[in-house]
Formats: sequence, structure tokens, C-alpha cells
Amino acid sequence: MPTSPGSTDLQPPTTPGATSPAIVERCKALISNPAFDAVMMAVIILNAVILGLETFEPLAARHHGPFTLLNHVILGIYVVELLIRLTAYRWHARSFAEDKWNVFDFFVVVASFVPLLRENAMLLRLVRVARIVRLVRFLPDLRVIVGAIGRSVPGVASLAAATILLIYIYGMVGWVLFARHDPENYGNIGIAMLTMFLMLTLENLPDNIAMGLEISGWTVVFFVSYAVMASFLIFNLFIGIVLNSMEEARNADAKEHETDDLLARLRAARKALEQAEAELQKTHRDDR
Repeated sequence: MPTSPGSTDLQPPTTPGATSPAIVERCKALISNPAFDAVMMAVIILNAVILGLETFEPLAARHHGPFTLLNHVILGIYVVELLIRLTAYRWHARSFAEDKWNVFDFFVVVASFVPLLRENAMLLRLVRVARIVRLVRFLPDLRVIVGAIGRSVPGVASLAAATILLIYIYGMVGWVLFARHDPENYGNIGIAMLTMFLMLTLENLPDNIAMGLEISGWTVVFFVSYAVMASFLIFNLFIGIVLNSMEEARNADAKEHETDDLLARLRAARKALEQAEAELQKTHRDDR
């Protein structure tokens, strides 16, 4: 009986050194299992606890050996996880790199083996701290927030440029108005811009208004206009950019999950068809 195009009998033979399809499917099923994510989250949290305990010098000196051993075990678990994920992608670099978290995990794990980093205690500790960031991968809501931050960068950068320009203009005007009366806060453009930057929080606004009133009542216009434009308008624009990016990140995450669900259903349907075809072939042989 001829086999259909979807039959496994027509799949190309496994080349020497290639990953077995059965192993690939097992790795895919493993990384899709919520229990796998839960275990990795527990490992990352344990890593964070150990790093925190190592900051207490007497405790770190007393338990240096166990802490070192645990760090090596955790690194080994990360390596195994990375190998499982690479196997699930059939060691295809391009497909593996389509998920940015895979790229981040790869560099964080590989960095732990770089000789220059391993010899520098401070850099090695920073690499270990970077491993904790991997926790974001296993928390969907936090992953959406991080995605929203990434999407908001272009808008926030433009808003930051506009804010710096506004601070420069008001700093220059403040230098002209108050340099002689308050050189400590407006003595030059650098100090004046720093004063205006701190005024974004409105914390020092009452003191500055009081200082301005000693010169003229019209200086209130300067400070009030700055507070309205810099604090209220810019902060509201910033919140709007972040909320819009958050909505885009949620939509992108929802589409990704819809795609994953569709792929899972297609794999299940293909498996069912293959099983049905195998049953038909068995029945045909029995009839003969």
C-alpha cells in the first residue's frame, strides 16, 4: 500500500550526527511542560538566595565550600537546560535565535565559562546576577512588562530629547534671571540645568518660588509654566507612551500564544493521522 505524504515512512533518513527526531520531540514536550518552568524558576530563586547570602562576609567565609558547590551545580543545571532547548530547535541557530530570551540565556550561560570573567570575581558575580534576570522568562506578566519597556524605548527616547531641550531653555532663562541672586543653584548653565532637573519632582519648587519672589512677583510665571510643562505634561506623555507600549506587548504576547496553540493542535492532528495510517496499514496486511 503506498504511503501518503504525511507518513513518517517518507521522512528523510537521519544523517549521521543529526539529532534523533524522537529526542527532539521529547525535548519540545519537556520545555513546553509547566513543571519544567517551575523547576527552572526554583533553581533561579535558589541562585538569587545564594548570591544574597554571599554578601554576608562571615556567613560566606564559613560556608564558602557549600556555596561554591551549589553555584557549580546551578550552572550545570543551566547548561543542561540550554542543551535541551538547543536540541528542541534541532541545533538550528537561526530558529533558536528567533526567541530573544534564548539568545539572552545563551550568552549568560556561556559568559560563565569565559576565562577572563571567571578570573575576575566582580565580573563573575555580575554574570551570576544576570542569571537571575532569566526569571522574567518564566513569568508571563513580567515578560509582557519587559516587552512593553523595550517597545517604549523609541518613544521615551524622543520624549527624553524634548525634556532635555526644555530643561536647557529654562536653565538658560533661570541663569539670566537668578545667577546673581542665587549662584549656588543658577551660577552657570550646568548648575541651572541640574536645578531644573531636580525640579521635575516638584520637591524644591516652593523654595525656588520663595527665592524668585524676593526678586520679583513675575518670576512665579517662570516656575509655574515650567511645572506645568515639565512635570505635568511630560510625565503624562510618558505614562501614555508606556501604556500604549504595554497594550502592544499584550497583543503580541496573545498572538504568540495563539500561534503556539495552533502549532500544538497541528502536531496532535498529525500524530493522530500517522497513528490512523499505521492502523490502516496493519489492517491491510492482516487482510492479506
